[in-house]
Amino acid sequence: MTKFFTKLTLAFTAFTGVLFAQQDPQFTQFMHNKLIYNPGYAGTSDAICANVLYRQQWVNFPGAPKTGLFSFDMPIGRLPIGIGLNVMNDQIGFSKTTFARLAVSYLKRGLGAGNLGIGIDGGILQQQFNGNWITPDGNITQDPSIPNYAANGSPITNPNLNKLTYDLGFGAYYTIPNKMYVGISSTHLAAQDITAGGNVKYALARHYYVVAGYRFLLNQVHGIEPNVKIKSDAASTQVDINLTYWWNNTLWIGATYRMQDAVCPMLGYKFLKNKSLKVGYSYDVTLSKIKGYSAGTHEIMLGYCFNTSKPPKVTSHQSVRLLD
Repeated sequence: MTKFFTKLTLAFTAFTGVLFAQQDPQFTQFMHNKLIYNPGYAGTSDAICANVLYRQQWVNFPGAPKTGLFSFDMPIGRLPIGIGLNVMNDQIGFSKTTFARLAVSYLKRGLGAGNLGIGIDGGILQQQFNGNWITPDGNITQDPSIPNYAANGSPITNPNLNKLTYDLGFGAYYTIPNKMYVGISSTHLAAQDITAGGNVKYALARHYYVVAGYRFLLNQVHGIEPNVKIKSDAASTQVDINLTYWWNNTLWIGATYRMQDAVCPMLGYKFLKNKSLKVGYSYDVTLSKIKGYSAGTHEIMLGYCFNTSKPPKVTSHQSVRLLD
């Protein structure tokens, strides 16, 4: 099975001396983790927010993707500036990507009924590649199809390649809190090649995102919210369509359909008196041909927000003419 996955990964990367970096990892609960796609989101909620997410894709499939994410964002007082941070580690087979990106956004509050954020992010991206893999009988072997890499004048087959580069992104995001949002963004703007030893290159692909959602209030307690995410690297496009039911802005239950890939039920709950702590879980039921080898995908999310906007102080007075 491990050998099969190695061949599958090589097929995805179309290895011909150039290694195309895998597409950005997918998240089923994208509506709760918008900063990872769009730096314009930073600060638009007028709250200090932190999110942690872990995704285990294709359970029981050797070498399957595993992704951990930490994100943080906040506005800078009443200044028209928001900041954010994304730190992520994503591993699939013998390829591992780690990045840290700092986001800065310009905020236009009170634009219509909502807030607009236009942002950029930048940071570092580390790509690691290991051509070694373990066969079902436990032996460590190497894939001879991967070009040799010269170290100190001596050729070494299948080394651990570890390269560091910069990463840039841009996005615009508009929201009316607890009602609607829409965003457009792009990651890996430079789309640069990462060269390792002159023989192997990682070709970073520019990715484009569109996200949107709108909450329809049925009454003061019940609401329905459709969400959509479109992701493309100009070679392939992925569409996620979600429908979520909200109860009292506290409990949510929904499902996402990822075209030609999976159906993903999800649920979550907000805790504490001010509903500042939230926990979400989703499970992807695989529909593609890989379903015979996978036990589905688990994704868990934990988030906390501290509202920085203070409610207006209400003052009143009574005319002395009305006093008894």
